[in-house]
Amino acid sequence: MTDFAKIPANYAPLTPVSFIHRAAMTYPDRIAVVYGETRRTWAETYARCKQMASALHSAGLKKGDVVGVIAVNTPEIYEAHFGVPMAGMVLNTLNCRLDAGTINYILEHSNTRALIVDREFAATVQEALKGLDSPPLIIDIVDPAAPEGPRLSKVDYELFLASGNTAFAAHPPADEWDTISINYTSGTTGRPKGVAYHYRGAYLNALGNVMEWNMEAAPVYLWTLPMFHCNGWCFPWTVAAKAGTNICIRKVTAENIYNAIADEGANYLCGAPIVLSFMVDADAAAKRPFSHKVNVMTAAAPPPATVLAKMQEEGFNVTHAYGLTETYGPCISCAWKPEWDNLPMGKQANLKARQGVPYVVQEGATVMDPDTMQPVPWDGETMGEVMMRGNITMKGYLDNQAATDEAFAGGWFHSGDLGVVQPDGYIQLRDRAKDIIISGGENISSIEVEGVIHALEAVAAVAVVARPDDKWGETPCAFVELHPEATVSEDEIIAHCRAHLAGFKRPKTVIFLDLPKTSTGKVQKVDLRAKAKTL
Repeated sequence: MTDFAKIPANYAPLTPVSFIHRAAMTYPDRIAVVYGETRRTWAETYARCKQMASALHSAGLKKGDVVGVIAVNTPEIYEAHFGVPMAGMVLNTLNCRLDAGTINYILEHSNTRALIVDREFAATVQEALKGLDSPPLIIDIVDPAAPEGPRLSKVDYELFLASGNTAFAAHPPADEWDTISINYTSGTTGRPKGVAYHYRGAYLNALGNVMEWNMEAAPVYLWTLPMFHCNGWCFPWTVAAKAGTNICIRKVTAENIYNAIADEGANYLCGAPIVLSFMVDADAAAKRPFSHKVNVMTAAAPPPATVLAKMQEEGFNVTHAYGLTETYGPCISCAWKPEWDNLPMGKQANLKARQGVPYVVQEGATVMDPDTMQPVPWDGETMGEVMMRGNITMKGYLDNQAATDEAFAGGWFHSGDLGVVQPDGYIQLRDRAKDIIISGGENISSIEVEGVIHALEAVAAVAVVARPDDKWGETPCAFVELHPEATVSEDEIIAHCRAHLAGFKRPKTVIFLDLPKTSTGKVQKVDLRAKAKTL
């Protein structure tokens, strides 16, 4: 066979920046971004992204430099997903809810050279900048809708863009393996790790989202998922690939979500299960009628089947997905089968609550025995660790080879999540390895106990963790958040569990409180485990 040459005529490195070029060329007058009264077309958005790339170079930054953003879902962070890689630089979107110490660590560890800051978070960032050997160039986002914060720079975002040239020529990366972004893990068990994404993975996962969700042309995508979280699961690039419309909202509330659906025609949105819960539990004043189908993708903790059933009853078509920061966001989805449409609603919800099968663009995802690295049988009972490998798995952890080697041991990425494979090949999570409760030698899935408790109408959210026990080693402790005005007693919850769980799985303690959550809606079990130890 001829050894063909790889030349520009037959090969180009994959880059998601190409999506915005096509959108602006093909649909220049289509609305790309909506934020309050602001409406910008794809042509305008593309020009602004090129200005950002040009301005970054004019400010003295070089190819490969890291550009950080601390912001909520506003047009500025969306534009950074294109402007920064256009400049050949690396995007670092930081969780805007982080404390000053963690922000300081991330800026230092990633050697961030420029930082775009929404003034709502300026006071925290001001503290975080103290002690940095090489403080980054600061660019303020001045948003009239934002809570007032201190000015950190004489240069605001619009002034910075104005210094750039709309004729800037963006070049594809020299190698699609080059780093497009860094996303830091939550850091709940120590210092956060910097997860490096490559252009190839960002490109493929952006298109994978289209395929797994069967996205229609010109989707109207509502930004409820933070763009700082796994680069918004790569959806900034997905929406450009489909030349859709990005609806940006500063604050995620039920009222804002329903307004965007009713007024702007939003028909796609993503979020953690907690977002689904406050949507279906919203009061009548917040809910507004809509006639079109709204597609919702949810990931993080497995959503309770009761919430999925309520969402479907109210006109939302939910796709359940699963992934981690290390896999560009979701890389597994519960691919729906038409024959399930005729099943009772409860059965449909139970099927949909499973994690599912690998994305088309992810080469492999399975459950293995981490000691033998052999796949577990498809029996729905044998537990192992969920593992992945392929093009939408991270390059590795920034400047942390030991952690990278550990995560990739045996040629697979080790998720740290425990699960089973059902007889039809669908993966179903059982727990995080650190969340498994071992009572009297028996393994208890906190997810299973949470699902039983969540079935009670009064329960808005629940988290089950281990509580030390002199006799059994540890026993389940349930932290329960109730709906407003709802009541249920500890005895009633335990009685309900007695009817649905084996004796050793029943919680011995029930605590009522508002569950601590991260900005992405995940329950902070690390805090609850510490609290359980003091009870």
